Amino acid sequence: MPALKKIALTITSAALLSGFVLSPAAAAEKDTSDDKQPKPPSTMSSLGGEQLGKAGTQVNLGPGAPVLPKKLSGRSWIVADAESGDVLAAHNSHWRLPPASTLKMLFADTVLPALQPTTLAHKVTENELSGVGEGSSLVGIKEDHTYTVHDLWLGVFLRSGNDAVHVLSEMYGGVQKTVDAMQAHAEELQALDTVVVSPDGYDAPRQVSSAYDLTLIARSGLQKKDFREYAATASADFPGEKKKGKKRESFEISNTNRLITGDIGVDPYQGIAGVKNGYTTHAGSTFTGVAERNGKVLLVTVMNPSAEESHAVYKEAAHLLDWGFAASGKVTPVGQLVPPRSLDTGTGIGGKGATPAAGAVQGPGGKAEATHASASNGSSGVGTALAIIGGLLVVLAAAVFLVNRRWPMAGRTHRTETDATETAATAAETKDAEDTGKAGKSAEDTGEAGKDAEDAGKDAEGDPEGAGATASAAPTDKS
Repeated sequence: MPALKKIALTITSAALLSGFVLSPAAAAEKDTSDDKQPKPPSTMSSLGGEQLGKAGTQVNLGPGAPVLPKKLSGRSWIVADAESGDVLAAHNSHWRLPPASTLKMLFADTVLPALQPTTLAHKVTENELSGVGEGSSLVGIKEDHTYTVHDLWLGVFLRSGNDAVHVLSEMYGGVQKTVDAMQAHAEELQALDTVVVSPDGYDAPRQVSSAYDLTLIARSGLQKKDFREYAATASADFPGEKKKGKKRESFEISNTNRLITGDIGVDPYQGIAGVKNGYTTHAGSTFTGVAERNGKVLLVTVMNPSAEESHAVYKEAAHLLDWGFAASGKVTPVGQLVPPRSLDTGTGIGGKGATPAAGAVQGPGGKAEATHASASNGSSGVGTALAIIGGLLVVLAAAVFLVNRRWPMAGRTHRTETDATETAATAAETKDAEDTGKAGKSAEDTGEAGKDAEDAGKDAEGDPEGAGATASAAPTDKS
């Protein structure tokens, strides 16, 4: 064989050999790229149904049902019927993950009933603000200034203010008492994946919740009139700093829930009526929302989407809501949102893992119109989503989300007694809606609300990509 031919064959063989050697390595690198993302645990709670304890996406499509949205990147998500409790689809819904400020829903559901009336005024002390975590989202509360309970709740729901949470916690009896009460209430709601360490959702060791639990918590909170109103408020006037010799002025705050107020790249969602968003560098973006369309009310929770696009958590939540409304009546539920323990009669809706999370403190067993609210002393003019067709949230609250119908309480064998209870609740909530409806006033320009120069600290909750000075002050925690 000529020398040149031997050289050519040698070079060709070497090239082929290098291809066989290097290609598997390249392929292995490509195949393991997803390993950077944490995997759900092999064993999760199956509370609410066996399918909910399985890893991955769970959905039972029927004839004519649309396929799930593509490119959903949330580590965990769930979409459910708020009235019946049917879980239409879920993805790792019992995965225990850091909740960020969505945990404030549990804080409000626990503390709101105790701090009444909301016209109660309170002078803030230095000590009450001392425990606020570095880099926290703030509404701008000042020590030695007086605020009403109503003002403080606006700060919690709209600006996700950890300063407001800490003041309200001290008014409740202290941070530790508040944490213990939140944990006990979570267990009453059967939100058993949840461990509460901080009342505001600020990153803390062992503090976790799940998409399933956050949806249960939102469902409970929405039964409370005050909770519904605050969660649906788009913007409000908040008391500013008191200056000597001058009248105390106010500044405008806007809701960081972008499905209510909208932002660049995300439109307000038609029919949205709350509930709460969150963000920390540890938890990523989290969101729980409720929306109504054509007489149907859905709840959605998305936790920590990996997509790098702006506002991914809102976009994925909106896609899931769109799917849920289109799929309603065309899918077989993969599980149920369980009722509170006090209403649970052991009808077999629970599943494996229906025990408190490790480390938990054991406790006792249409179209929505988001509007502007006045935060002046004693004002009851909170903007709400009472434009929902048919007063749907009123129906939800009155029927206690149909819990009494789906899971009758022990001993209630007479239909008339149950019906009378529901009728009385309906009448009470209808009156609430009539009284509150008079207070609604549409926000003229919610998109400009967040630009107020006096707004204290740009909140990283709703806009982690543009968190500004708050984010740079402490890059680890912004919830």
